[in-house]
Amino acid sequence: MDIEGWITNPAVRKLLDFAIGMAVIGIATVLLRRTAEKYIVKSTDRYKVRKFITLAAYLVAVLLIFDIYSGRWGVAIGVASAGVALALKDVITSVAGWVGISAGGFYKTGDRIQLAGIRGDVIDVGVFKTTLMEIGQWVKGDLYNGRIVRISNNLVFTETIFNYSADFPFVWDEFTLPVKYGSDLLLAQEILNRVCNEVIETYVTLAKDKWNEVARKYLVEETELEPMVTMRATDNWVEFTIRYIVDYKRRRVTENELFRRILDELQKTNDRVQIASGTYAVVQVPPLQVSIRDRQTT
Repeated sequence: MDIEGWITNPAVRKLLDFAIGMAVIGIATVLLRRTAEKYIVKSTDRYKVRKFITLAAYLVAVLLIFDIYSGRWGVAIGVASAGVALALKDVITSVAGWVGISAGGFYKTGDRIQLAGIRGDVIDVGVFKTTLMEIGQWVKGDLYNGRIVRISNNLVFTETIFNYSADFPFVWDEFTLPVKYGSDLLLAQEILNRVCNEVIETYVTLAKDKWNEVARKYLVEETELEPMVTMRATDNWVEFTIRYIVDYKRRRVTENELFRRILDELQKTNDRVQIASGTYAVVQVPPLQVSIRDRQTT
């Protein structure tokens, strides 16, 4: 048999196709493993990715054999592939989520996010899971509670992502201060405005620059970044509301600084401005009827 006839032999052609296909699968497997080792820092994630690449390579090799030597197995291969895809659905979507996080800019390491009802700072973005240092829960304020939470990456496609630090790393915060009726309300408002402007001045300057960047990137309207003090009358006192902008990681510390400064300034007013507390007035006491009867024992 001449060389041309040998090459055109169906059995030889299938063998050559198999050899070329296996070579391509082997080269692709090696390249994917090297890429994973280069870009994935965490050893456990590298191990899982290597396992996934190996499993995928074996699956492709089996499909190649069926395709070359048993064309009639096409339907069976399709069913088997669908079953494997269904079994590995969470794994596949987690990897897709990782790609979306990395390429889509959903969040990155160091961001403070809320995902699947869990708030925390992102300390690691793995191929399959995102790791958060959790804040809140039984700890008041935006403080760490000590729990490290791992969330599957596939949730980025089904859950809402709240990012506190992506493009505008500031949040608005507010608190209320009750002031007694009869106090000097103008003086109270002047003190609150002055203290807020002094404490928040640095954040306002930085926030304006960031807001200009956000306005160039998104369709947002101009907003008030300066501190705002408003008041309203209630049944028991005059309620002042202090609203201000602050760095998302400095909310608790800034609130403490504002309260301390405000209380110090109010003490200097010699009771011209007094903080109110809950008081209750009894309008009318219903009449009481007491009946005493003698009881004799026999």
